[in-house]
Parts: sequence; C-alpha cells; structure tokens
Amino acid sequence: MPFAAKPDAAMRRRDCSQRYIKRPPIDSNTTSARGSVIDGRRHRRAHDSGRAKLGCEKRGSHLCCQDGRFIRRPPGERKRGCPRTIRLAHGPYRRTIEMARLKHVRTLMLDVAYEETGPADGMPVVLVHGFPYDPRAFDDVVAILERQDLRTIVPYVRGYGDTRFRSSAAMRSGQQAAVGHDLVELLDALQLDRAIVAGFDWGARAACIVAALWPERVRGLVSCGGYQIQDIATSTIPSDPESERRWWYQYYFHTERGRNGLTRDRHALCRLLWKLWSPTWSIADTVFDRTASSFDNPDFVDVVIHSYRHRHGNAEGDPRYDATEARLATLPDIRVPSIAIHGAVDAVTPLRDSDAHETHFSGEFECRLLQGVGHNVPQESPEAYARAILDLRAV
Repeated sequence: MPFAAKPDAAMRRRDCSQRYIKRPPIDSNTTSARGSVIDGRRHRRAHDSGRAKLGCEKRGSHLCCQDGRFIRRPPGERKRGCPRTIRLAHGPYRRTIEMARLKHVRTLMLDVAYEETGPADGMPVVLVHGFPYDPRAFDDVVAILERQDLRTIVPYVRGYGDTRFRSSAAMRSGQQAAVGHDLVELLDALQLDRAIVAGFDWGARAACIVAALWPERVRGLVSCGGYQIQDIATSTIPSDPESERRWWYQYYFHTERGRNGLTRDRHALCRLLWKLWSPTWSIADTVFDRTASSFDNPDFVDVVIHSYRHRHGNAEGDPRYDATEARLATLPDIRVPSIAIHGAVDAVTPLRDSDAHETHFSGEFECRLLQGVGHNVPQESPEAYARAILDLRAV
C-alpha cells in the first residue's frame, strides 16, 4: 500500500530525511532507475553518454498517433493523415514539443492554453508548472502517464506561453489566490469533477490551494516542497541568513531595478535560476530554449513581479480574490491523499524548510526524498514524479 496510517510528526520527519523510498519501475521495458532516490546522477551520466540500455529509442525514430495511442514507426515512415508525429531523441521519454496538442479554453479571467494527451475517458491528471518553467518540464512525465492510459492536462500558467487575460483591464496579479482560482476554474471549464492535481513551485502552490479549499475536486495531490500555501501575515519576519541569501531574486524583484532587469534579461536571468536551483542537473541549452519562449508572453513580467511583491506584503492584491486570501490566511489543512516530494539538493526549498509544513496534511500523507534532484523535480526525475501520481491513482 502506498499509504499507511498517518504517523506522528517525528516519524514523518524521519521518513522524509532518512528513509529513502525505492519504487519498482513502472514499465520494465522502458523505465530507468533515474531519480528513484538511489543514484540518479550516475544513471543520468550513463544514459546521456549512450551506455544505458533501458528501452531507449534509436535516433530518428518516430511515434505516430493512432486511435488516440502512440505507436513506434521506423525513421522516415509516417502514417498518412497522422495528426501528430513525435521525433524521439535518445532518451526513453525524450520528445519534442511537436508531441503536444495545444488547446485553448476560457475561464473567468483567462484564455488558457493547455496541452492534453491520453484517452478522453482516462483518469484526469492536471500538471501545473511554476516560475520560471513551462509545460516542457512535464514532457517525460506525460509520456510515462500516457502508457498507463491516464489523461493529462498541462496548462500554461497565467503570464506564460499562449495563455492570455481575457480583459485588458484585468489586474496582472500573480498572487497565490489567483493561481489557485485559475486551477479550479480550469477544472470547471473542462468539466472535470475530480482530478489528481500535481505541481511544483507556483504549480505546487496552486495544487495545494485547490486541495485545501475545494477538496471535493481533488482525487489526490502531488506537491513538490510539501505545504506551499503562503503565510503572508508573517512574511515580514526575517528568516535565517542562509534562507535570506537563497531568496535574493525575490528581493531583487521588489525593486524597479529588478523589474527592469527581468524585462531586459528575462532569458539570461531565468537560465541562471535554473542553474542555481538545480545544481546537479546538467542543463543543455536546447532544453532551456524550448521553455524560454514562454517567457515572451506580454504579461510575464507583470505577473511575476506582482507574485513576489504580494507574498511579502509589498503589493496590493486583486480585490476579486480578497475572500480567498482571507481563507488562505488561516493556513487550512489539506485532507486529500497527498504525496510531498523533496529534491535533496533543491536550492530554493531545502527539506529543513519543509518539515514543519507536514503538520498541515491531515489526511493520508507520504513524504519522499529524491537524492541528487533539485528544484525542477518533474524534469530532473520524471520517473519518480510519475510514480507518485500512479500511486495516488490506486487510493
């Protein structure tokens, strides 16, 4: 069973900091042990050098969509009329953005761009990215979940990619209540009564908010970093100097110099944050470039700056979210089945900053620590991230 009776706080901390959970592979034909918390870096080096033989496809081979499923085809061969073809790289889950089927749906505030894969009648899983990332972070996770016949929905968060505000007069808010409402309103627009919600960074916060305030809509929660609802009332209380150093970019964004820097150098700045936050992840420029175009959204700077100013009490929120912010100020418990994932080398949210958060999970709960993994868990360790989702499916 993926979940046992909820242990006391001391036991939960020991589980997360000392007992590394090794999960069996999802599919022995294609799944590696990368990121299973034993030695992700060693496998990644072997895989990138071409030594790993774990079902990797040959360069140039393709997958074609057939009756909603993907089938392998030799290089150069494509089924006539196939709506989408995926050119695979050397990794077992590597894929280009050609694989994504971009769709749009209107919510109360947004025209949301999102990518959907898997069978229409499959169990829905909504995957939400954070700053400064986009749906490309979930490409390998989606490929795994598709093999398990799950329906995945991966939206571009407000301010990213092709997602746009419906009104030019709307406040370009990035506050936590806004991203939480965006997620529950996306569920409404897609007529999803219940779904597994999973995210990291801003996406984990949105998922936690929906799980806490609208638990009837959430089948299960995967949250990187644990409980991510912000305690804005205490945001003026300084943390320890090491934590303050890690959050330099937030204080930078509190200044007009920071706004101007993000406007002018958004790609270089975000590339730097990727490097700092995932210190053991070897990031190819081509990987970053596939995401960087999402930062060219005309609302990107406004939404990002407002997010980091509002959480520290340095910007007013959108009045439409005042009631929700009041509810979030009580730091509501999360009662739905939840799995918290921590990257052991996450340079934004170290495990020691997350231990106290576990008291806010009052339902079935498990904490998993991934050795050698940083902040961008789904892209650094897609197998472990997908395994958490699949474990929740059985609850």
